[in-house]
Amino acid sequence: MSRYRQATFLTSAPDIRHLATSDGIEVAFAGRSNAGKSSALNRLTGQKNLARTSKTPGRTQLINVFSLDESRRLVDLPGYGYAKVPIAMKKKWQASLGEYLQKRECLKGLVVLMDIRHPFKDLDQDLIYWAVDAGLPVLVALTKADKLKSGKRKAQLMMASEAALAFQGDVTVIAFSSLNGLGVDKMEKTLNSWFAFDQEQIKETPSEDGAEN
Repeated sequence: MSRYRQATFLTSAPDIRHLATSDGIEVAFAGRSNAGKSSALNRLTGQKNLARTSKTPGRTQLINVFSLDESRRLVDLPGYGYAKVPIAMKKKWQASLGEYLQKRECLKGLVVLMDIRHPFKDLDQDLIYWAVDAGLPVLVALTKADKLKSGKRKAQLMMASEAALAFQGDVTVIAFSSLNGLGVDKMEKTLNSWFAFDQEQIKETPSEDGAEN
């Protein structure tokens, strides 16, 4: 069973000062308010209501934290860039988003979600450039990939992958669909590496020298 299916809600906070311990490992999900961030988290964890979804983009106002085990956490960051959100509220959310990204020492990787039909808008690029400057690996998940036919989807993925080279960092691009599960396996593989699940599995597997005769 996927380790992500054991995710449970831990806490919500308006800023990092109200978050719990900064020990362990966190992987954060960020994206524009209409990019399908909550739906992606729900698909990854196999839980329909872990991250709240809404027909009104911009409802994620807090930093929401989900626990995988005692030392590993998924973080749903406030959505950004939705025009209908009041400016004062938008600035408040973006301030808490920026503070988390700049000061949260246990952050080990950033998943940036963007609509496959409208990738790499200005705020998306700003976020990725910051992550690269901070030495963080980035997984770009092109969401709503089910809305494109195969040929168009592949073309968008290739275009986005080429565009990602400009960031000159550890930036990987995948096509993703919360609806049909496209790209979930690739997302899991990347997150397993960031969370060091792969190393844990190696430790749990007996070596040939240590095997019983």
